[in-house]
Amino acid sequence: MPKRLLISAGLALGLLASAHAAIDTFEFASEAERQRYRNLIEELRCPKCQNQNIADSDAPIAMDLRGEIYRMLEEGKSNEQIIDFLVARYGDFVLYKPPLTSRTLLLWYGPAGLLLIGFGVLGVIVLRRRGQQKDRTAAGLSLDEQARLDALLAQASQDKKDP
Repeated sequence: MPKRLLISAGLALGLLASAHAAIDTFEFASEAERQRYRNLIEELRCPKCQNQNIADSDAPIAMDLRGEIYRMLEEGKSNEQIIDFLVARYGDFVLYKPPLTSRTLLLWYGPAGLLLIGFGVLGVIVLRRRGQQKDRTAAGLSLDEQARLDALLAQASQDKKDP
């Protein structure tokens, strides 16, 4: 019985938490404007949340930004004007795809550069190991040394047979 009670309480708390999620009740003049609003809030990142867009975030700042975007849409501003306003206010962080500028070169090309450096280091390691293996095989025994080794091995096997 206590187990069922705990499960029921957990489910009830889960339902309450999902019922608390914010629902925007903005009214739009047309379906195209609603879709434009939807696209904007889905392509802009919440400044507080690390990797959530404004549409999915329940942070207070995301709610304010949704209202601000709605207000600017009602004023007739273009998508570019709205995005420029948010970038001016919060920086390139609000964009999931920041523009290619001198400040973002490392962001865009850094991972590829690190990958190339990694392949270069791996190549150097492989080439060095191959060179060491060639040196080992080239530094084999001379004929005199090989004959002496064979004699020692034969003597050792003879000593084992003669107890």
